[in-house]
Amino acid sequence: MSYNASGAERALSAGSGEDASVDPSSSTFFSGDYKKNDDLKQMLDSSKDQLKLEAMKRIVGMVAKGKDASDLFPAVVKNVVSKNSEVKKLVFVYLMRYAEEQQDLALLSISTFQRALKDPNQLIRASALRVLSSIRVPIISPIMMIAIKDSVQDMSPYVRKTAANAIPKLYSLDPELKDELVQVIEKLLADKTTLVAGSVVTAFEEVCPDRIDLIHKNYRKLCNLLVDVDEWGQVMIISMLTRYARTQFADPNKDGTNGDGTAERPFYDDEAEHSDASEDKEESAAAKVYMMDPDHRLLLRNTKPLLQSRNAAVVMAVVQLYYHCAPSSELINVVRPMVRLLRSHREVQSVVLSNVATMAQKYKNYFEPHLKSFYVRSNDPTHVRLLKLEILTSLATESSISTILREFQTYVTSSDKEFAAATIQAIGRCATRISEVTDPCLTGLVNLMSKKDETVVGESVVVIKRLLQLEPKNHADIIKHMAKLVNTIVVPMARASILWLIGEYSELVPKIAPDVLRNMAKTFVGEDDIVKLQILNLATKLMITNHKQTHVLAQYVFNLAKYDASYDIRDRARLLRAMIFPAEKGAGLAKYAKKVFLASKPAPMPESSYKDRDSLQLGSLSLMINQKASGYRELPPFPDAPPDPSVRNVVEPVTWTAGTKKKKPVKAGKAEKEKAFYSDDDESESTEGPDGSSAEEAEDSGAEEKDEDDEDEESTEEESSESDSDEELEETEKSESSEEESESESDSSESDSSEASSDEEPQTKKTPTKAAPPAKATPPKATPPKETKPAPAKKGAKKEENLLDLLDFGGEDSGTSQVIPNAAAMLVPRTADARQAASESRPAAVAASSIFGLDSVVSGQHVVAEQEYEFLNRITGGGLVAAYRFPRTACLHSPRMVAVEVRLTNQGSEEVKAIKLTGSKLPSGVQLASFNEIALLAPNGSSMQTIGLNLNDSTQPVNLEVCTAERQFAVTLKAPVGELVAPKPLQETAFNEAQAKLRGMNETSSAATLRNPLQGQEFAKAVVRIVNLIQVPSSESQTFKFSGQTVSGQSAVLVACKVNANQVQLTVNCDKLVIGSMLAKELKEALERL
Repeated sequence: MSYNASGAERALSAGSGEDASVDPSSSTFFSGDYKKNDDLKQMLDSSKDQLKLEAMKRIVGMVAKGKDASDLFPAVVKNVVSKNSEVKKLVFVYLMRYAEEQQDLALLSISTFQRALKDPNQLIRASALRVLSSIRVPIISPIMMIAIKDSVQDMSPYVRKTAANAIPKLYSLDPELKDELVQVIEKLLADKTTLVAGSVVTAFEEVCPDRIDLIHKNYRKLCNLLVDVDEWGQVMIISMLTRYARTQFADPNKDGTNGDGTAERPFYDDEAEHSDASEDKEESAAAKVYMMDPDHRLLLRNTKPLLQSRNAAVVMAVVQLYYHCAPSSELINVVRPMVRLLRSHREVQSVVLSNVATMAQKYKNYFEPHLKSFYVRSNDPTHVRLLKLEILTSLATESSISTILREFQTYVTSSDKEFAAATIQAIGRCATRISEVTDPCLTGLVNLMSKKDETVVGESVVVIKRLLQLEPKNHADIIKHMAKLVNTIVVPMARASILWLIGEYSELVPKIAPDVLRNMAKTFVGEDDIVKLQILNLATKLMITNHKQTHVLAQYVFNLAKYDASYDIRDRARLLRAMIFPAEKGAGLAKYAKKVFLASKPAPMPESSYKDRDSLQLGSLSLMINQKASGYRELPPFPDAPPDPSVRNVVEPVTWTAGTKKKKPVKAGKAEKEKAFYSDDDESESTEGPDGSSAEEAEDSGAEEKDEDDEDEESTEEESSESDSDEELEETEKSESSEEESESESDSSESDSSEASSDEEPQTKKTPTKAAPPAKATPPKATPPKETKPAPAKKGAKKEENLLDLLDFGGEDSGTSQVIPNAAAMLVPRTADARQAASESRPAAVAASSIFGLDSVVSGQHVVAEQEYEFLNRITGGGLVAAYRFPRTACLHSPRMVAVEVRLTNQGSEEVKAIKLTGSKLPSGVQLASFNEIALLAPNGSSMQTIGLNLNDSTQPVNLEVCTAERQFAVTLKAPVGELVAPKPLQETAFNEAQAKLRGMNETSSAATLRNPLQGQEFAKAVVRIVNLIQVPSSESQTFKFSGQTVSGQSAVLVACKVNANQVQLTVNCDKLVIGSMLAKELKEALERL
């Protein structure tokens, strides 16, 4: 083929979009192609986004295949300013790969990257930061620092995660920025998003692993978030917390205790009897019982569920945590998960078996029940077989040795020579450790010497040599048998072992030993070095014990060794000659020859190569290779006295401060609620004292000074504080409503707010004995905000704080799930008739002029979910029936809990006593605030109770127990996703801004087809009945918008529905990916059933 033809072929292939350079037979493989990728460059220069997108897909495909696409960098980098988000994403993917190689060209686009950091799309912002951190030029480190600081404050957790990943890159580029980066890490550590946790801990480990003080305040949060973090983040967090636990907690195994305050019980009864003989010693030991720190227990408890993870790295991270930081009695929890991993890939098996082999040296009794899991399989690779063999040998005991030896007999016949030899070594180790099987093992090894396999025979001789050292006089026949085989065995190590045995115990075979030396002298020149050395030793020992018969042979052997090619042989011959031939120089050493060469030698005790590996961290590379790898950091030792645990206490933010008020986000209908609810007469009833506190507060503070030991006075004080709490609440809410009204949106009218607040009247007060005053249709007068001072400490303060929290779904959680005193009276649910009467008692004008046209307002009126779910039927419960529903009211136990009404009915013929609902096996992070025990439920009787449930924004069902005096029933409570959210009013502009920041992975879209088209507010009411949200005023025709937040995590939940006849386009935006996708699916299915 000519060069011209080759060029035409290249042009043809370029025009067809194929890469001709992949064909090695083509001459283009050697020729310079100056027009390579010209078609891609033309497509990138095109003005059509579709062509650019197609070109970028092909380029990214080339990069993924490992082809060099660096020559396209100038053409690609120009498209970084493209307005098409899909093109821009692919451009950033390319730039992340080549930004470090093409630094000069990448620097020209710095300003573009900086502008992309402000893009509404979170993926673009994150990609821009990732590309910026990939440019390894120290001069732009200040720009990177500014970009990271801005991204740390980004609303999207994905961008914050990218910022955390960029911190180690910037630190390696400019270590002088460490102080600033530590401040950024400290801020990110306080982030409560699970997406960020793993990345920021990785940055912490890279930049400042010794700054333990940064972890103190975030320790408990990291423990609680651990279950929900991504798998890679779980590994990093557990590794960091392992080091933290080693420095902050006492050694749980130091005094031989279990860590729960009880000493370890002896395994055998005779040990217990022996310990009972010394009561004084027990009393002194009891004074030193170790009590585990609650934070230490929190770490172990929250990591235990991760042992069921599908990721082997996560499981091994938890295993090493328990191995290094948990009481030895709790290591039993990690055995089954490790055995489960043995069914995984070969690489995982190798790592797990290495760690099991290390753990089995100290805790073999934990792995004995799973002995069969370590049997060798026919398809196991050699390195896995050797590891299993090591574990079986370590686990061998008097009770299991017979089973293990039968298994070893099969392994010896394996075609894998290395594995067969290792099996013989394992048999020797078992025979050495367990004296009961020494003779049977020795007999079996002797039989193996008759095999035709040289490897098996040679290894058997070596092992027999070690076993004979235990009792050589009882096995003289075996030594004679081995001497006869010396000419047939060709394995050097085996021949050397036989010669050593004959020389060491020559008095047992006085006639055979000289003959063996004679035969060895004939083949001395052709033997291996290790055999030559043993021939010299044999000649030396026979010269001492049988000088007459071996004198000439010994001289002959030493003369051969004198001129040997190996200097080791020559040097050994000179040394030995000086000690056994007194006529020559150095004859003074001859008198010590017998003591030197025939001294009694202890029998060797073969040990496992994994015995001393426990000093290395379990699960690390250093443990695998049995030496400290580069970058390995040793685990710190436990402190003698643990540091102060109070450093991990987090101070809750104070709601009220002297002269100022904690700012809260404005809730729709909240400021107007209090103004429309309370009259001017009510305001005048609560007067302030000279110190700025109200008269009721003064009375309560005075009551606090009474004697608290007197039960009568204490109960009186509690009653008075309860009766006055409503009046204090009125004064507080008025001042708060005035302040928040001044900060409300200018476009919200007072009349609308008045009407919205009047809708909230019937449930603003939770005390059933005090009726709510009638609502006012006219807006109240605006009052200036009042400065309040903190009230003196009193017994009712806790209760007042909880009641105030109920008025604000967006407030900070107090961190407690404690039930409010006397809350049983407040938790009495309203029947359907009562709710209907309450709704009819409202003014018709108020109901008709609702802002959104819905019968649903935050923490006031609500659409009650009438659907009831039965979780204990009559047959299973023995006549007791239990059902639950979601009333969509505020939970009095905690604002982060979902209120659940539980109806208990006795359909049996007998009384049911001591009924209660418990949750003994709740997942980590899930909290239950149950009702008080029901003493008696008569036949055909029914009781309605309210519980609080913090599901931690999880959609998984919760396993609970309905307990009676006689039985316990396991039940499952599953909350619809629509009941895990609470309304949060927003203006349309705020809704659109929040929706723009929750695009990409945080957005779920689907389409639904209605059976019967719904018009206007009928559709909005249908959505609110399905999902506990509130409608947002929309300026778009036939577009309905709803806003809310998750009850537990308070993450934004936005729903947009575009209705076209019977077709509905649903868009759900939520920071919680699972909540968003499940909510979209549930909403779609419910709408299609209408």
